[in-house]
Amino acid sequence: MGKLRNFEAAVFRLVRRDPPEGFAHRTAFWLFLGYLGLSLPGWLPGATGGFFSGLAEFDFFLLVIFCVPLLWRFIFRRLLWKVRNRLIVTYLLMGLTPVVLFVTLAVLLLYVFSGQFAIFAATSVVHDELEHIGATNGSLAMHVAQVLAESPHQRTVSFPEEGGGALEHEYSGLAVAAFEDGKPVTLEPPPPHPQPVPSIPSWLHGSFRGIVLDGGQLWLRAGDVQTIGDHTTVVIASVPIRKENVEAFAQGLGRVTIYPQVDLGDVSAPTHTTMQFAPVRRPGDAQVQIGGQDIEVARKNAIVGGSLPPPLHFYDVPVGFLAPLATTDWSNGKTLNTYTDVTSRPSLLYRRLFITSLSIGDLVREGLIAIAIAFGVLELLAFLAAVRLNQTITQSVHDLYEATLAIDGGNLDHRIRVQRTDQLGALSRSFNSMAGSLARLLVEQREKQRMQNELSIAQEVQANLFPPGRISLPMLELHGVCLPARTVSGDYYDFLLFGNTGLGIALGDISGKGISAALLMATLHSAVRAYRFASEELMTEGAVALANPRTHHTGEQEVECAELFEEPAKILSLLNRHLYRSTQPEKYATLFLAHYDGLTRRLVYSNGGHLPPLLLRENDTVTRLDRGGSVVGLLDELEWEQAAVHLGVGDILIAYSDGVTEPENDFGEFGESRLLEVVRRHRHLSLEAISEQVIQTLRSWIGAQEQPDDVTLVLARQR
Repeated sequence: MGKLRNFEAAVFRLVRRDPPEGFAHRTAFWLFLGYLGLSLPGWLPGATGGFFSGLAEFDFFLLVIFCVPLLWRFIFRRLLWKVRNRLIVTYLLMGLTPVVLFVTLAVLLLYVFSGQFAIFAATSVVHDELEHIGATNGSLAMHVAQVLAESPHQRTVSFPEEGGGALEHEYSGLAVAAFEDGKPVTLEPPPPHPQPVPSIPSWLHGSFRGIVLDGGQLWLRAGDVQTIGDHTTVVIASVPIRKENVEAFAQGLGRVTIYPQVDLGDVSAPTHTTMQFAPVRRPGDAQVQIGGQDIEVARKNAIVGGSLPPPLHFYDVPVGFLAPLATTDWSNGKTLNTYTDVTSRPSLLYRRLFITSLSIGDLVREGLIAIAIAFGVLELLAFLAAVRLNQTITQSVHDLYEATLAIDGGNLDHRIRVQRTDQLGALSRSFNSMAGSLARLLVEQREKQRMQNELSIAQEVQANLFPPGRISLPMLELHGVCLPARTVSGDYYDFLLFGNTGLGIALGDISGKGISAALLMATLHSAVRAYRFASEELMTEGAVALANPRTHHTGEQEVECAELFEEPAKILSLLNRHLYRSTQPEKYATLFLAHYDGLTRRLVYSNGGHLPPLLLRENDTVTRLDRGGSVVGLLDELEWEQAAVHLGVGDILIAYSDGVTEPENDFGEFGESRLLEVVRRHRHLSLEAISEQVIQTLRSWIGAQEQPDDVTLVLARQR
């Protein structure tokens, strides 16, 4: 396989082309080589050469099939890669295709209209002739009926007279037959060219006008039935359809051909035919039996009149149209298939259309030619305008392409030279503005990255402020967690150990979020730790002073100061004074402080505006730790209350920030009741597991939304 690929690459390298890619490309290459290899033996004489020629032709057929997708790929990858070529193809599809379709439709409609007009012009002559024959026959029928009514035994009737002169000339071209009660009546004078006397069909009642087939001959025939008294008079006037009649029909139209009794589309016939004819007999011809005849016989028996003149212009093409003529079989009254074919030219039809005013027709023709020229000029101007617009569009696209390459290469100072005031110019100016914004964005990105690094360092520093590792007492389990809404948190919690039996618990929430809240949180943390270490130092010094009688009085005062941290209300007062005097007026904090004595299981607390922690008893009752006062750091010289509770075995202290209970979804806030429900359900687990269940439930409650606030949760359980 590798050798074949190397061979393909070597061949394409000789012609300076890239090696074939894909199955279709490689298959076409080998089919081409196979065609060349099979074509040479194909020149051999005999069966061997024929065999190889057949294989070469089959190979070439397969090669064409595989070249079709390659050609399609080449068109889209090479020819249509440029926007200019795509726009040209778009113009052709959007502009030329509708024009071609419209012109084609107009030509078809014009052809159909011309053919229909030619058929109408030819058949209108036939209908006028039928109307004339019918009117003449009707008046003659009335005349014969009146004469026979006045002279019942008379069997000869003369043609009527008007104005003192006989009207025989009105009937000279007609074959007229009269009957009274089914018996022939002689008309005088007799016609100069007697015709066969038609019979009276049983279906004839009243008046009839139309083309009939009688005795194998087509006739223009009119029949009228008149009843006076008990006698019925029938008069039938006929004109045979012959070449001379059709010549009159075709006068000024071209060539008219009538096909009697044609059956179009009879493909079930045993012979190859599309037309079938009934017998047609002309004067002097023997009766011809026609049934299932071919087109040549149809043309031979057709009645043709008129001739097609030479064209006046190159577009004066022949226009032919075929239409049925209503024909009745005289013997039974059934409808027969007779067709007329009119072949004319647009010039003849144009003259017939404007026959009443040739000057107006010439004016219309010249006007149409002028409109066509004007349309051609407009089309040319539109094409030139499209070419110009194409150049402006593609030039703008080219400038944008070059500019993107420059920007991609790192040249953020590259700008497009803008000379246009249209949307393309606005696009170029927008690109220049984007390039400038991109350069500024990169600078801002670097600055943001630097700030992000600093925030990461701040996050690490703040993480060190929270209690490290696991802190617990032999008689009390402890656990705390803080999840910042942003990089750093404004919530605060801390555990302060006093020997093996004492514990200080602090939980606070700084107003605001982000860096400012984190800085105030660090200040609060430092202040609380400072009071704790100061208390520890005072306790140590107090113990030494009590051991030395000379400083006994001073030592008692120091011991009282050492017990300061066991009074959370006093600590809140000191922290309030510190924050109020060292921070901005709008900055404050909510803070819960408690001191736990493991020997007595006594918890002394004071709440400085924080959400009241919950003490979940072993018997599922809940105690709210809400004694205290206002927030810390907002007003000066405030006092706080404190209270004490005793913890029983299994009691759980739940201290939390508002980020736990205040998140909302479509069902409202998470709330204190859901927090208690989760802790109750999992109270048999470790505090870490309980905390994890609370966090998971809270995240499910928030859903895909961003965490709205810092989440801090502190749990303590009496052993």
